[in-house]
Amino acid sequence: MSNSSEQELDKLVGDARTAIRTAEDLATLDAIRVQFLGKRGSITRQLKQIGTMEPSLRPRFGLAVNRAKRTLELDIERRRDQLKDAAVAEQLTQDAIDVTLPGRGSGVGGVHPITRAMQNMEDIFAHMGFETASGPELEDDFHNFEALNIPPDHPARAMHDTFYVDASTLLRTHTSPVQIRYMRAHPPPIRVIAPGRVYRCDSDVTHTPMFHQIEGLAVDRTISFADLKGVLTVFLRNFFETELKVRFRPSYFPFTEPSAEVDMSCVLCGAAGCRVCKQSGWLEVLGCGMVHPEVFRHVGLDDEANTGFAFGLGVERLAMLRYGVDDLRLFFENDLGFLRQFR
Repeated sequence: MSNSSEQELDKLVGDARTAIRTAEDLATLDAIRVQFLGKRGSITRQLKQIGTMEPSLRPRFGLAVNRAKRTLELDIERRRDQLKDAAVAEQLTQDAIDVTLPGRGSGVGGVHPITRAMQNMEDIFAHMGFETASGPELEDDFHNFEALNIPPDHPARAMHDTFYVDASTLLRTHTSPVQIRYMRAHPPPIRVIAPGRVYRCDSDVTHTPMFHQIEGLAVDRTISFADLKGVLTVFLRNFFETELKVRFRPSYFPFTEPSAEVDMSCVLCGAAGCRVCKQSGWLEVLGCGMVHPEVFRHVGLDDEANTGFAFGLGVERLAMLRYGVDDLRLFFENDLGFLRQFR
């Protein structure tokens, strides 16, 4: 390798290393890389001189150029890492948080009105000695219908508009199956409520495909209809926080006998008569009755030795009356303006 070629290569490497070391940003560094190591770069052009050299000098000069390229590539990579680290450090400095500044205000959520109503109901029944039980929302036909004295050909099944998963599995249409499971696992005396979600094929201003129920059950040796009337009267007066009137009308449910519908004096007009109560002064709020002997037989209890009452109420129905809401769907549309009223 001639002295002139060696000196020229050393000078190019020195100039390149100085430029790399003083590059202040990534764009400048990339320009330096192209200037010296690109296809037409200064170092790359040195390889073209090999063809004009003595054959004995070519290997040595080629090795020197490749070594110079590798040295500059390492310098560029090292400088690129330094510039990236500096950029990150500068960004962190700019985005630093002053922990002495006052914090931003944060919104405070609230309990959903349906959850609030259910908690209130559970508390009232708990003070009357009722335990709370739960069960699966995906039920079998036996617990949801047959054990409740609703055989396959019973017309009451048509009233439930059931969501079937297969021929024998369904989304429960009420929480009464929890009572069946509870009676099969616990001997009397029994005082239990079963709150939870239930499902029916229905949707309008007063119905949704999913809604909440609380079913209640009491079983003992001397349970009477008078006990049922007392429990429901105390519950309604506590829930609505007023000494409202309560009446029981004869009705029919396959799992209770005798059965009754429960009305209370309208809380919206003070029983004076309004559009909601259809000018009658009364509102129908729940169903109840004495446990049917056939239900006792399905759970293995002696229907001669035991008596009991059961009732069921729709949480949304009572919540609408409690809070003056006229469209059930408002509870499930997640309108924050509506929900903030109950915070």
